[in-house]
Parts: sequence; C-alpha cells; structure tokens
Amino acid sequence: MIKILCVGKIKEQYWKDALTEYQKRLSKYVKLSIIEVNDSDENHIPTVLSKERELLMKHIEPKDYVVALVIEGKMISSIELSEMIDSTFLSYSNLAFIIGGSYGLHQDIKNRANYLLSFSKLTFPHQLFRVLLLEQIYRAYKIKNNESYHK
Repeated sequence: MIKILCVGKIKEQYWKDALTEYQKRLSKYVKLSIIEVNDSDENHIPTVLSKERELLMKHIEPKDYVVALVIEGKMISSIELSEMIDSTFLSYSNLAFIIGGSYGLHQDIKNRANYLLSFSKLTFPHQLFRVLLLEQIYRAYKIKNNESYHK
C-alpha cells in the first residue's frame, strides 16, 4: 500500500477533483491511502513543527518505508522513481510519502525517513504538490508496466 501523509486539508474543489482523478487511475495498480493531519496556526516555527511531527508520527508504522519530501532531498527521474517504488515493495509492505506543512518537516521525521526526496529546488503550494506527487506515482506505474503515457 502507498500512504500519502500530508499536513493540511485541501479546500478548493479543483484540487480535490485532480486528486480524485489520480486516485481513480492509481486504483488499477496499488492500494492508496491519503492521510491528512491538521496544520498548526501557531507562529512559533519549532512549536508548529513539533505539533505536526506528533500528528504525522501516529501514522508511520515500523514496517513502513518512509520517503520524506524535502527540498534538500535527492532529485531523481520519473524512471528512477518507478524503480524505487518497485524495489521498495520487495522488502516493505507499505510505502509512505510524507509532505510537510508550511515550514517543512521536523528533523525527527527526516531522521526516520528511509529516503529524502526532492522534486525541485522550487517551493510549491502544498495542494499543487500533492497533485504532482500523485501524478508522478501514476507515471511510475505506467513506466513499470510498459504502458504508454503522454510525454
């Protein structure tokens, strides 16, 4: 199973529609779970990161292979992501991607992660990034199965 753990809720319908579309497409290949935890409205960054850490860690199991999505992570190609997803399921039953809140992820979550992944040095809105992540997971399954997909 692939778990997407994310801070914050999607409010806009157009983002929800995009996410629903990719969830539908992915259902052909893998069981997918999207878990949203509340973001904090505090102004003190260490407090925000600690609160978000506690909420996220409740959903990380010892058997999970954890990929933290962080700007300082390694950038890989879509083909490499496909290979990573495929090889992960040889040893792990769950693959958990973690998307942090406005201030990123607490260091404890980065330390727990098996892999630090970056999509870009750019910063994206969290709603858009969630769609990008699902699209890339979908693309990874298309690559793995040698199925055509637009370029």
